[in-house]
Amino acid sequence: MEPDKATPLDPLTKVALESLKDIAVPQPVSWMPQTWGWSLVAVLFALAVIAILLHRVRVYRANAYRREALGLLDGMEGKLQNAAERDQALRDLAEVLKRTALAGWGRADVAALSGAAWVAFLEEQGDRQNGHALAALLDDGEYRNGSGAAAPTSDGILSPARNWIRRHHVSA
Repeated sequence: MEPDKATPLDPLTKVALESLKDIAVPQPVSWMPQTWGWSLVAVLFALAVIAILLHRVRVYRANAYRREALGLLDGMEGKLQNAAERDQALRDLAEVLKRTALAGWGRADVAALSGAAWVAFLEEQGDRQNGHALAALLDDGEYRNGSGAAAPTSDGILSPARNWIRRHHVSA
């Protein structure tokens, strides 16, 4: 058969082809829930997301004093490595730890603590691994005032101080 020549259709085929209709496409499925139960699940999910977000905002705001204290420690690193400023930096470090504790617990619980009681408080509220490094500074280090006694390295004292600030547990 030649391509440009059309073969005549028999009458039965012609009638069958003329009676064909387009394919019926169903309506798209709606994303709206069909029952009240799914609406309830959606509302509960939205409330849970809002509650989680509010909790995270509250925790973020409650830890503002930690972020500020960590920022102050970052500024002390250079001073601790400089021999001329080292004694003042150690006193400032002890002050930052005390201010951090005051922000977490309040004046009545923290202000009067010093020496061994202060170190014990830091060990109780933080992780006990860092207590020995902080004890060397806080027992008598801030009162050294250039005595020439061996002081811990800046990494040896800043790392435990940072860990305590990050991990202490406020009992509120």
